[in-house]
Amino acid sequence: MTNVNIDRETLRELADEGNETALDRLADLADEAGDLGELSELLDEGSMHAGFLLTRRAASAGDLRELQRISDAGYDEAGNELERLLKTPTDGVA
Repeated sequence: MTNVNIDRETLRELADEGNETALDRLADLADEAGDLGELSELLDEGSMHAGFLLTRRAASAGDLRELQRISDAGYDEAGNELERLLKTPTDGVA
């Protein structure tokens, strides 16, 4: 198998033309770099994969506000994860 090194500029051009795989690849690169700003921008552009990656990060951090923001941006699973965390019993913390 050939190792293909595709630059971000090419991925961005393809994503701008509607290629969802390129959009997903950009989200993976942003996630690897820890660039939450770019992930959020990709979610705003309609990348459900970016929503998944952001949701995974927010859920592991217990960031309820971020989960709400991701859900409001159109990634429904963030809302499901938010509801799950809200229904989880706490250890007596008020």
